Order: sequence, then C-alpha cells, then structure tokens
Amino acid sequence: MKRKVLSLALMTTALVTSAYAQEATLTIESWRNDDLALWQEKIIPAFEAEHPGIKVIFSPSAPAEYNAVLNSKLEAGSAGDLITCRPFDASLALYESGHLTDLSDLEAMGNFSDVAKSAWQTDDASASFCVPMASVIHGFIYNKDAFNELGLEVPTTEAEFFAALDKIKEDGTYIPMAMGTNDQWEAATMGYNNIGPNYWKGEEGRLALIKGEQKLTDPQWVAPYATLARWADYLGDGYEAQTYPDSQNLFTLGRAAIYPAGSWEIAGFNTQADFEMGAFKPPVQNAGDTCYISDHTDIGIGLNAASENQEAAKTFLSWVASPEFASIFGNAVPGFFPLSNTPVELEDPLAKEIVGWRDECESTIRSTYQILSRGTPNLENETWGASVAAIKGTESPEALGQQLQDGLASWYAPHQ
Repeated sequence: MKRKVLSLALMTTALVTSAYAQEATLTIESWRNDDLALWQEKIIPAFEAEHPGIKVIFSPSAPAEYNAVLNSKLEAGSAGDLITCRPFDASLALYESGHLTDLSDLEAMGNFSDVAKSAWQTDDASASFCVPMASVIHGFIYNKDAFNELGLEVPTTEAEFFAALDKIKEDGTYIPMAMGTNDQWEAATMGYNNIGPNYWKGEEGRLALIKGEQKLTDPQWVAPYATLARWADYLGDGYEAQTYPDSQNLFTLGRAAIYPAGSWEIAGFNTQADFEMGAFKPPVQNAGDTCYISDHTDIGIGLNAASENQEAAKTFLSWVASPEFASIFGNAVPGFFPLSNTPVELEDPLAKEIVGWRDECESTIRSTYQILSRGTPNLENETWGASVAAIKGTESPEALGQQLQDGLASWYAPHQ
C-alpha cells in the first residue's frame, strides 16, 4: 500500500512539475575543469531545486584545448546547450559565425553594467551574446607581518608607494616586490595595465584610444612605462630570469613584502602563505585623485544557437544573472568577482577587501583586450615586450610608445 501511495505521489509531482517547468537536460561546455566539484555540489543543486523540470550537466574540457574542442563540437553539431565564454574576440567570432544566440532581449541582462557586458558584445554594442559571470581585479597584495615589522602604512599615492619600497629595501629583510620579467605577460598584466588606468583615466582613455582620439604616444599612455622603469630597483636580484611561479613562491614563502597581483591569486595564496595578507589598490599620482581599477571581465556564459532547449537554457541564464548565483560563485571561487549590479556578501576577507574598491574607484578593463589586438602586430603581445623593456631600461618610455603606436597604426584604420 505504501508503495502505491508513493508511486501516486511521484506521478502527481511529475504532473505538477511539467505544468510549471520545462523538462529538459542542459549541458554546459567550459574550460574551468577546476570548478567541476563546485558545479556538481553547489551550483547545479541550487538551480535544480528551484527548477525541478530542468537538469544540468557541467562538461568541462582541458583549458588549453577548450577553444579547439568547442569549435569542433559546434561544427559537428554536438556541442552543449550552454557555452562558457572567454572575453572579447574568441566569443565574438563564435557569435559572428552564428554559434551563439543574441541575448540582448533577455531581461536579466539589465543586471549588468555596460563595462561588464562589453567583453561579450558586438563592437557597436547592438548585440550581447553571453551573460557576464565574473571578473578579476588588479592591485597589490602585501604581507601584513612585514608591514607591521617595518612600521609601514598602506600607500595610497605613488610617492607613498615608492617611499615604502625604499624602506623595505633599506631594511633588507624582504625583497620589496615579487615580480619577474621572464614570462613577460606579468609585466603588462600586473604592471602596465595595473597602474595604467590611473594615468589614462580608465574607460575614458581606453575608449578614446579605440576611437583614435588618443594615441599611445600621448603622455597618459607613455607615463606608466616611466613608472615601471622605477620598479627595477625593488624586484630583487635576478628578476630578469624570474618566472611567474618563482614570484608566487617568493611571496607565499614570506621572502617578499609586496606582490603586484590579480585577484585570481587569492585561493592559491590562502593555502600557501602562513602570514596574514592585505591588499591595496594601484596608488594614485596625487592625494585626492580619482582612482581607477582594472576590473577585468574574465568569464561569461552563452546559449548555443543550435540548442534544442532554448527556453530552458534562457531560464538557466536568467538564474546565472541572479544574486543567488553570484553569491554561490563568488564565495566558492574567491577572487573571481560576480559582475551583477547586485552587491554580493563575500566571506573571504582578502576578496572582500579587493572587491570593495569598486565602491571607491572607477572600473575599467585591460586596455589592449577589445578590438586593438586583432591585427598584426598584436597590441597585447607587443605591450608584454614593451613593459619588460621599460622595467629593464632597454628602451625609453617615449620610444616604446612610438613603437606601439606605429604598430597599431600599421593595421588599425582609426589610427591611420
């Protein structure tokens, strides 16, 4: 009798479920294989509890293989319903090839700022094809024990920043700042595009550069190289051969006081460092100046145009844009910050400190990522080399600006 009652109850539940929820199974393509447990144990159960008619499968590929695997699946018609989106050109190419659905009419897209959406829009912003999920923020992470030992205050201006570096160097206990130039990209990502927005005024300068209204030879684009040139005195012996993992180790082992950082380091540093950490935003040139931070759009999610589950997928995407998803994701992966307009209460103290800069500063994205690196020479890669040259002092800031400008003008019409 109990089994009959149970069967009847389950049948009734199924009927009710089908009345208000579309029955479908959605598969998500992603490169974030490190997040598999997070999706299976937290994100998917939370969604399915609210939408019992929709099942979700998270099916990641290896990060380095993701683009090739995804493109092959899309061409073969075997790709999943939902596509995790890299920022800018890779996803734009998928949209222009007809593989991603225009989501501009999705009401939940109103939960995001223009800056947040810019990584997954057409150049004219007429179409948005991925729901923004998270960004990473640049600044500096520091060893609080070292600062306390040396009586250092957290710097807010460039003068205070270099005074602190001088004091650390004079004491000799710690390498003032852990960053090498061997792998090149750090010099641009945690160097030039970390401090640069305070010079070119974030989005104002970035968009003016895209329009051709500013040039890479203008003072606001050259000056950050002059500042980077001053870093060399504080990076320790042998920084030229120092790799990215070397720099991470120097900091987490307590040998360096300051680390030019991206917020993605938080989770790893939490497990490796045995000292308390703090963070400070890129110092402004003068006290009272408006501060700008690189709050770089990093990951989104879109809808496969060939999916047979369009409505169910849109239901899921609307949920991804919700405060509930933002809270789950932001706390499970500290340092990957939700992009929705609704504030999220983060639990990790370092992540909480860094994301708080959004309330104090203007947000922008890396200057080279939208449009300006489509041609040859590639401005992003050229900026890597220029940032290294600035630190090593092998080229003057003015010469570097001219080289970059000449390269951009060689293929980009607004600069010709």
